[in-house]
Amino acid sequence: MENTNQIMQGKSVLVTGATDGIGKITARELAKMGAAVTIVSRNPEKTARTVIEIREASGNPNVDMLVADLSSQADIRRAAAEFNARHDHLNVLVNNAGAYFMKRTESVDGIEMTFALNHLGYFLLTHLLLDALKAGSPARIVNVSSAAHVGGRLNLDDLQMKKRFSGWAAYSQSKLANLYFTYELSRQLEGQGVTVNALHPGFVDTNFGVSNGGLGGWMMNLFQKIGAISPEEGAKTSIYLASSPEVEGITGKYFADKKPVNSSRISYAPDLARALWERSLELTGLSEPQTAA
Repeated sequence: MENTNQIMQGKSVLVTGATDGIGKITARELAKMGAAVTIVSRNPEKTARTVIEIREASGNPNVDMLVADLSSQADIRRAAAEFNARHDHLNVLVNNAGAYFMKRTESVDGIEMTFALNHLGYFLLTHLLLDALKAGSPARIVNVSSAAHVGGRLNLDDLQMKKRFSGWAAYSQSKLANLYFTYELSRQLEGQGVTVNALHPGFVDTNFGVSNGGLGGWMMNLFQKIGAISPEEGAKTSIYLASSPEVEGITGKYFADKKPVNSSRISYAPDLARALWERSLELTGLSEPQTAA
């Protein structure tokens, strides 16, 4: 995926989950466009290697890293504090890090892992970087969701699925939560110079889900090899939303294949979006004024 366009020259970008798959491609292509890119991932050695790879592939030395396990709220707070100490603004935040867990496990904070990483990771990091994003106005937040949200349901009485757990149900719920977060945040940030959009990248051939091991991980890998698109194809919409002048000022939308599309009917329920927002504030220890102008 060649891109010599320098439309991101001088822009500050942060991409999570950027050592593999569409996150890595997104970071690389935005660096090629001239952006100063910070990547966030949990493995120090792999993250450092990826920084070198992106610098070499893009010819852009302005590629930096933060090491954080984005299922850990302490790690998220530390990473955000490090970014804010190094930078006085942020133009684009790409919330990309996510995973699929076949068995129910809990994060270091005692929260079901899928919900902790795929939803609360986006929620907390974004809140902690909001001042930097407002300082970088016009700024963009890009949330990687999935068409898997269509099968998702938000069970406010059992968000962490302690009563009945299914890996796919937990994943679908988390991707629906990404949309509720996107739509509610876009409403709260209206007129503040920060847009928020979500996307479906497509069914991408990555190592996604393989870490589960066993038959389930093997089957996930097989399905990806048979029917998936390449990471380069899967990253196109993330790159488009992060960089294209065509979406300047557009907010509160869900995109697929670089076009706005309708998400599921239930994803547009403002009462559920608000209820999830309030529950997420509680689970992350945040207070409401975070999005105030």
